[in-house]
Amino acid sequence: MDDPAPDDDARDDAGNAHGDEAQGLRKIIHVDMDAFFASVEQRDHPELRGKPVAVGGSGGRGVVAAASYEARKFGVRSAMPSVTAKRRCPDLIFVRHRFEVYKEVSQQIRAIFRHYTPHVEPLSLDEAYLDVTDDIRGIGSATRIAQLIRAAIAEETRLTASAGVSYNKFLAKIASDQNKPDGLCVIRPGEGAAFVAALPVRRFHGVGPKGAEKMARLGIETGADLAAKDIAFLRANFGSFADYLYRAARGIDLRPVRTNRIRKSVGGERTYREDISSGHALREALDTIVDIVWDSIERAQAKGRTVTLKMKYTDFQIVSRAKSLPHNVADKAEFAKLGHELLDALLPLPLPIRLMGLTLSNLEGGDAKEPPRDDAQLSLL
Repeated sequence: MDDPAPDDDARDDAGNAHGDEAQGLRKIIHVDMDAFFASVEQRDHPELRGKPVAVGGSGGRGVVAAASYEARKFGVRSAMPSVTAKRRCPDLIFVRHRFEVYKEVSQQIRAIFRHYTPHVEPLSLDEAYLDVTDDIRGIGSATRIAQLIRAAIAEETRLTASAGVSYNKFLAKIASDQNKPDGLCVIRPGEGAAFVAALPVRRFHGVGPKGAEKMARLGIETGADLAAKDIAFLRANFGSFADYLYRAARGIDLRPVRTNRIRKSVGGERTYREDISSGHALREALDTIVDIVWDSIERAQAKGRTVTLKMKYTDFQIVSRAKSLPHNVADKAEFAKLGHELLDALLPLPLPIRLMGLTLSNLEGGDAKEPPRDDAQLSLL
């Protein structure tokens, strides 16, 4: 664990600097559980502790949903075929997922978040953004709040979490990955652009292996290389992804932490560390998304008529297909059936994918307030 010392000066904290530099800045924390699914399994089964564990199917056509840090040392990653994972780590132990348990633990963690701020934006079961600018507990430091949150998670769940603290969401998310596992990283006001400049572009959220390879061919290896490219060049090579890259290379992100909004849909998408191309792997990936998104649909008591499948190819092009019914989707089985029909109609794919998402829309009561979201990124790590 690599935590900074408690703050004690005018530049003590992301967002706590005094003077003009701090004016208007937010205090954002990104909390990300460490190898969440696998860590829950190791917690509940002592015989698995310290051993390489993969959550997923062990059969010849199985896919890894999550891997412990012991397994990651051998190159085992989520979305990897189980046979490949076993080849890389012959001692790998496979366990079946227990989504209901993971959801219960996730609710415990969110209750801890809301002790410190009502401004919580869940991204998945295992990560969330928190805006602690208002400091409702009078703690005086976003860094200290992050430390207290991590300590509470460890005490109440016996799991570890990593956190990033900064003045916008992009930087906070990058920071949370900096000292994993069980770490804390702070990017203070004025430090964002320099911090990003030194990073390999693969660390940018949304840039996968294929994207990084394409950037390398264009002479882009680091954040500094990316910042040196003008927006016209980026748009010519990365399309709609260009604007995000341009801002990210400068440490800029103006998105607020969103806790409530008008609900028009319920859905989720997942970006994969390794690209997926085979039909079986794609179908298993879709089943995992169905499991988690349907839970969000049930908790929101949402009813809708349209199911949309979204996929992003390795060249960053996005394809989406939708199907509408004359009636509301009846149950999880029908939701899954529609999703698989949309996927099967696209197979075989022209390129592997790096992202998949599924959404239910055309909701009844579309003016209802949206509860905290589970629908941004379904990270299973």
